[in-house]
Amino acid sequence: MRIKPHAPTLLSIAFLAFSLAASACTPSLPSHDTLQSRTEQVDIQTMPPSPTCQTTDAAIIMTPSQTPPPSQVPIPSPTLTTTSTSTHTPTWVPSLTPSPSPSATYAILRGTVLEQANCRYGPGAAYLYKYGLYPGYNLEIIGRNETGTWIVIQAIGGTNPCWVKASLLDIKGEVMGLGPTSLSLPQSPYYSPLTGANAQRSGDNVTISWHPLVLRAGDDSLQFPYLVEAWLCQAGEIHFTPFGTWDTILTVQDQVGCTEPSHARVYGVEKHGYTNWVEIPWPQP
Repeated sequence: MRIKPHAPTLLSIAFLAFSLAASACTPSLPSHDTLQSRTEQVDIQTMPPSPTCQTTDAAIIMTPSQTPPPSQVPIPSPTLTTTSTSTHTPTWVPSLTPSPSPSATYAILRGTVLEQANCRYGPGAAYLYKYGLYPGYNLEIIGRNETGTWIVIQAIGGTNPCWVKASLLDIKGEVMGLGPTSLSLPQSPYYSPLTGANAQRSGDNVTISWHPLVLRAGDDSLQFPYLVEAWLCQAGEIHFTPFGTWDTILTVQDQVGCTEPSHARVYGVEKHGYTNWVEIPWPQP
């Protein structure tokens, strides 16, 4: 009687399949020294991923305990972007530059000519005649000398001023309310400045001299051929005084006792105007 082998049961077949799967997916683990040697020779970034085994029923994952760490990939840090929502309004800051101080305001007066008068280029009879004034003329008065004895006039709305003695006009207003004024002298285009200007003192008297100006025929102004403008000390104050002379020598009085020095200058005069002035070397007391 032949005995037939027993047919495998379902339970034994399942157990056998599970054992085969487990043995196939279990890697042989290298020793610690072997793993360290391989790690030094192989770039970690090139190592293949660790094998993973799954079963249809239990999804078993086998991972070696000495798997090298994955390569460190730098993660960019987040950039903080700030958006300004406020609007800056500029604030006005006053300038530190000082404002100019207000200039003095002077009057412009009106006047009527009382008698025939000569209007001149400067404040005194020593200056050349410019044009004549006749009684009844109504004029603007726009300036004065320091003492108010001579004034600057022009036609109302005009642009051709000259000097006239204040006592020859009926002035509507206060003369000293006018501004101190100076006008440029017309310059001679044909003659050079005088030469040889000199001065000598004897007490309070100062004698000024210079070389003569030789004029061509027809250039004589028929007025003073020389003009001296002098700033002289009188009664402790400096006063401006013009002198016209026919000679090349002139004596003036210059006292002591002024805090500012006295001085003077001289011009040659011809009918077209004045030469450039020459400073006179002044002998101080």
